[in-house]
Amino acid sequence: MKRAVQMLADGVIQKRLNRNPLIRRVCGVIGRVKSFKEQARQFYFEVVLSLYSCPVCDGHLHMTGTSECSCSCGKILDPTLTFQKSSCCSAKLIRKTFHYACSHCHKTVPSRFLFDEKIFDREYFREMMREARQRSKRKKEELKQLLANSRSNALTLTENPDLESVPGLVEDLDAFVQVESDTANQTVLVEKPPFSMDDYRSHINSVLTWDRISFSEIVPLTDDIRIDRIWRFITLVYMQQDREVNLSQYGKDIMIKKVYHEAYAEG
Repeated sequence: MKRAVQMLADGVIQKRLNRNPLIRRVCGVIGRVKSFKEQARQFYFEVVLSLYSCPVCDGHLHMTGTSECSCSCGKILDPTLTFQKSSCCSAKLIRKTFHYACSHCHKTVPSRFLFDEKIFDREYFREMMREARQRSKRKKEELKQLLANSRSNALTLTENPDLESVPGLVEDLDAFVQVESDTANQTVLVEKPPFSMDDYRSHINSVLTWDRISFSEIVPLTDDIRIDRIWRFITLVYMQQDREVNLSQYGKDIMIKKVYHEAYAEG
């Protein structure tokens, strides 16, 4: 509906403009200027090309396109590259994407065989794009190789981690989870839930996003908060070793950031 109203309004405006004698005269002037410009263009190229002849049959050349001329023998050539030399080094010209340049110093050189056109070398543009894609592919391969070489060897766990095997680890973990142990005064026998690092790894990966999250934001898997925090912490240490996450201290908490490598995006 809105488009129909706009078309109707445009039609009314056009009719009013057509009834305006000044507008009609201006349109006529524009047409004559366009015709004069085309005649001037043809005359310009006739004069410029009169100084040269076909390099194959020595015949007369005619302009047939943007910086392109042809002969009756079928020869098609770029007159700028064939006949013109740079004023700076008197060297042959080369064609860039949007201009010509000196083949020696690469300074931009205006073409005598362009009237008011602008060149666009599609072959040169395609070649530059192809080389750019090849460079990007090589960089990705080099990055993948660099990451592969920098990875540590695979860590195979033959048994569940034993906290008692590292002196002082239990006390440090108690301090981390802010729980004071009172085993000296009392002995409490509590059956610990079985630890599965794969379950904790899957649980942590399920809540990770590309934004940082804190350690305390991860929902516990077990009812024993203290044990759960210990297993979460141990799992994160191994995940950092495997370059799955980055850990950083943030006050009394730990910030967790999921690791992303551009080279892995193709996988």
